Formats: sequence, structure tokens, C-alpha cells
Amino acid sequence: MPDFQPSGADERVRVLESRYSLMRDRLFLINQNMIGEYRKLNKDIKFLSDEVKDVKKDLTEIKNLMRNFINELQGFAKKDDLKVVQKYLEIINPVNFMTENDVKKIIRGEKHSKGHANRES
Repeated sequence: MPDFQPSGADERVRVLESRYSLMRDRLFLINQNMIGEYRKLNKDIKFLSDEVKDVKKDLTEIKNLMRNFINELQGFAKKDDLKVVQKYLEIINPVNFMTENDVKKIIRGEKHSKGHANRES
């Protein structure tokens, strides 16, 4: 029986089949990796999307608080208003006013606490 010796064409076919099988395995591995990365990216995108929503919500709350704060500040007296009140107080000078007890003593005819005599006996 003659020994079967593969021809050069048969050897080439086997080499090509081996390369094809290796390429197919590599392509399968690449596809698996791509699918894994795709899922990971989708998770990351969802996480970032949720974070952006939270930041937008917080920003809206901060804007509302700032509007309320500004509205409250508008109700406070302005510097010019305080200066007007200060001038009136300087004119009136409430420090020199008498107390209620001083007035009662004067009415009763007793000595005023500042040393004034006002007796009508």
C-alpha cells in the first residue's frame, strides 16, 4: 500500500483552516469584549444621566432659595432709609426724654430726678 502523502495544496488548506479557526476564535473573543464594554458604558451613561438629573434638581432648588433670599432682602431697610431715621433721632434726641416716673413725679409735685424742683404745695 502506498503511503498517502499530502500534497502541497492539502497542506495549504489545513494551514488556512487553522488560521481561519484562530481568526474566528479571536473575533468571538473581541465580540464578547465589545458586548461587555457596551454594557459597562450603558451603566456608566445611566449613572451619569442620573447624576446630571440630581445636579439639575439641586441647581433648581438653589435658584429658588436665592430668589426667596433676594425677595427677603428687598424687605429690609436700605442704607439711605437708615440715614433718614438716624437724622430724625438726632433731631428728636430721645435720650433727653423724661421717663414715665419723672412725669408722674412732676404731676405729684415731687422733685424731678434731674434735680429740678417743681412743688406746688
